[in-house]
Amino acid sequence: MFQKILVPLDGSDRAERAIPIAAHIAHACGGSVILLRVLTHSADMVVSFLQPPETAEKHVETLHAQASTYLHAVAVREALTHIPTTLEVADSMPAQTILSTARLQAVDLIVMCSHGMTGFKRWALGSVAQKVAHASDVPVLVLREDGGSSLPLTPNGTRSMCTLVALDGSPLAETALFPAGGLCAALSAPAQGRLHLTHIVPLSHQDEQAEEAITRAHAYLCSVAQKFHEGEMAHLHLLVSSSVALGRDVADTLIKIAETDTQEQDVRETQPCHMIALATHGREGADRWIMGSITERVLEATRLPTLIVRPQISAGESNGG
Repeated sequence: MFQKILVPLDGSDRAERAIPIAAHIAHACGGSVILLRVLTHSADMVVSFLQPPETAEKHVETLHAQASTYLHAVAVREALTHIPTTLEVADSMPAQTILSTARLQAVDLIVMCSHGMTGFKRWALGSVAQKVAHASDVPVLVLREDGGSSLPLTPNGTRSMCTLVALDGSPLAETALFPAGGLCAALSAPAQGRLHLTHIVPLSHQDEQAEEAITRAHAYLCSVAQKFHEGEMAHLHLLVSSSVALGRDVADTLIKIAETDTQEQDVRETQPCHMIALATHGREGADRWIMGSITERVLEATRLPTLIVRPQISAGESNGG
């Protein structure tokens, strides 16, 4: 399902950690990879614009040539062998350039690291990843700098990946299901992927209300799981489990469920999660929780790779209709 995968790069080793992940997805889906090198107007570049026009133009040309040479060197790495790869160089604001390139190239997925260069030259930091994830029309897989960028790729089919999908009972939150399922299947290939659906019931409910809410949540998750067993997503051949949890803080509870290595048998079958998937919007009104603030907090705090999906919201939905 992912035919065009965009990988933004800033020239750092950290940002390049996205390359083998994107390559694995492209290989599993029969897709291609677009490597994008974004040049920012760093201090030395600004100084060059104070020079005569010929000098400034030559400086920019040199930067573009260096970026092109860098991308060509990256494109011939072993991870991208037999993967159709396109190279793009642009100089502008990083987040806006990534988003515009994704639209112009009609990509299906953006894979990027949360951190890149340091010091004055850095751009692929949390702020850029947050902006891209929040505004992108296509799913964004954000990889972590602190060890979470290493997903369990399975070239020999010995290990599968488990993805936790956060749901709140709304159709908007469910828009993360298909991209999460497709990505889980692709990253697990040729092994069978595992999807864990979870619903957090806020502890603000009274005891009787909480019991009723938990019962409804279990029934809801069972109905969602059926889509992967005999519905529109059955072709992904995923193992699907589900759990309902009580939590005073939804974002914190989601992270704890995903990052705990072992859970009770009825939660994740003692299997660790490797990735979190959630939408930027969910319920409307007083009981909403999986909105932008929750998504941003999860993205900032988790050590796991995070798939962010922004639903296409109609005018009626945006007004709570």
